[in-house]
Amino acid sequence: MLSELSGVNRASGNTIEAYSRDLKEFAEFCFNYNLESIGTITDKHIRWYTIFLNEKKLSKNSVSRKLSALRHLFNFALRNEIIDKTPLRKIPNPKVRRKLPGVINLDSFLEIYRLIDEDIENVDKLRDKAIFELLYGCALRVSELCNLNIGDIDFIKMTVRVFGKGSKTRIVPLGEKSSVILREYYNSINNLSNTSPLFLKINSQRIDRFTVYSIVNKFLGKVTDMDKKSPHVLRHSAATHMLDNEADIMAVKEILGHENLSTTQIYTHVSIERLKKSYKKAHPKS
Repeated sequence: MLSELSGVNRASGNTIEAYSRDLKEFAEFCFNYNLESIGTITDKHIRWYTIFLNEKKLSKNSVSRKLSALRHLFNFALRNEIIDKTPLRKIPNPKVRRKLPGVINLDSFLEIYRLIDEDIENVDKLRDKAIFELLYGCALRVSELCNLNIGDIDFIKMTVRVFGKGSKTRIVPLGEKSSVILREYYNSINNLSNTSPLFLKINSQRIDRFTVYSIVNKFLGKVTDMDKKSPHVLRHSAATHMLDNEADIMAVKEILGHENLSTTQIYTHVSIERLKKSYKKAHPKS
């Protein structure tokens, strides 16, 4: 099943890893109830498993993902005639209220560059500014940033080739201001092979999501008090700022690499909420 998800559905490595953990946990649950065959599992057992998950005080998002992993498992078994019906037919995922993503304003983002320049202990200032510029300027996911090679940056066409979610490649425009920062970093790199990683760690290995998170978290913590200070905040901020400035939503969808428009539309709600806050704060009749 996991091979099918990776190959046919082109699910991300993070999704495969999460589903693998979820299925292992479910297998342990089944072992405790002496359920040795997938064909012996009924909707009653799934409901028991749901109760078990709720007793662990997991978030609705986590429970929903674990049930999604089981749906993939049983649908796979159904297609391959291992079972004749799935026990999850009548079991819905918990209703999840989608939170509006947190964003920072442009002034806070620009303040980060000043803080990077003033950080006397930082020997990778050019790299770190280039990381922030791609996460915000091109609205990249952290995994997309880590996968970038030197040859993916085209300063002539002013584009970035991005290997995105679902193993899909897209071309993202590179702005003039972004290109200045990236070219400065590019000129500092010793190995300019097109297939070499664009960003490296101190040990000269390709940068990973944990290193990027540490860098972003450090500087976001100096300009905002929001709870979540992850690289995705910069992607959220970029999308929201584009829509604030009346960008076409279909263009934003393509830049972000979203499969469905509904995913992009969450940022229109962020823009509206920001507008409401501004109105309440400034309008005498609010």
